[in-house]
Amino acid sequence: MKTSDFYYDLPEELIAQTPVEPRDSSRLLVVNKKTGELEHRHFYDIIEYLKPGDCLVVNDSRVLPARIYGIKEETGATVEFLLLHNIENKRWEALAKPGRKAKIGTRFSFGDGLMHCTVADVTEDGNRIIDFECVGSFYENLDKLGQMPLPPYIHEKLNDKERYQTVYSRELGSAAAPTAGLHFTEELLNKIKAKGVSIARVTLHVGLGTFRPVKVDDVTKHKMHSEHYEITKEDAELINKTKQNGGRVIAVGTTSCRTLESVAKKEGKICESNGNTDIFIYPGFDFQVLDGLITNFHLPESTLIMLVSAFAGYDNIMNAYRVAVEEKYRFFSFGDAMIIL
Repeated sequence: MKTSDFYYDLPEELIAQTPVEPRDSSRLLVVNKKTGELEHRHFYDIIEYLKPGDCLVVNDSRVLPARIYGIKEETGATVEFLLLHNIENKRWEALAKPGRKAKIGTRFSFGDGLMHCTVADVTEDGNRIIDFECVGSFYENLDKLGQMPLPPYIHEKLNDKERYQTVYSRELGSAAAPTAGLHFTEELLNKIKAKGVSIARVTLHVGLGTFRPVKVDDVTKHKMHSEHYEITKEDAELINKTKQNGGRVIAVGTTSCRTLESVAKKEGKICESNGNTDIFIYPGFDFQVLDGLITNFHLPESTLIMLVSAFAGYDNIMNAYRVAVEEKYRFFSFGDAMIIL
């Protein structure tokens, strides 16, 4: 299986630059994983494909406004930092651009002195370990100073920070949004619950490795990035009860899918759990939990299109993407969605 097998041609104008309003008015491509049959709907129609007794599993991770601009105290030069994850207290791993201006020992100030940081170390892959100092809450200061870390293919400015958060987000820690969930509104979620569909939460903090291209020809040689996840006892019991009662477990997004399948693989079942996962799902993977998947359209040759192909079948997905391009669906983070059942 080669990485090039997962290439498809995408006109640049189909890469969504802004989200649609309201959230649930985006288009929805319905994929039957058994037959490959496709239906063209809108996201608010998703309720027609859910049954009483089903369980939607959402990722409640919240995106950090992780892009901040520091002034080098020695020279006044500006350096962009992208916070990747919190190591402990106010110590973070971050990308620095340009990196040559962020050597070990260099100090930076942010927001006219609201925060300061010192570069403590440089990792093997060139990321910076930085120690912050500030008065008051670090996260409150970050909220004032930081910008949303939109993916590199989005060039439009985002006016409302909350539009890159799901309506159910609550656990701060992601460097990118779990974008399949961006289509849900509170009203739609209430209708889904009223139909007898339960909603379980997991937390997986999305790393920038999500956008890292696969650089090897042989798919099986690719090494995934690691991301932190958690499942509570109550949510694990809800998912297990759904399976026991013959309901379907439908993951909202590849991050929820990776969390569920990681825990099932590690523990042999869904149970209260937290840890890190670098699970790589590609065709041939044996799914233990998933019965359905809601997801956006992913980059060519990415690990995410490989995951979706593993679940729905390679031929079904490559055909679905070809049709989506022909029908001018909107692609990637702010784009349209598909549901695979």
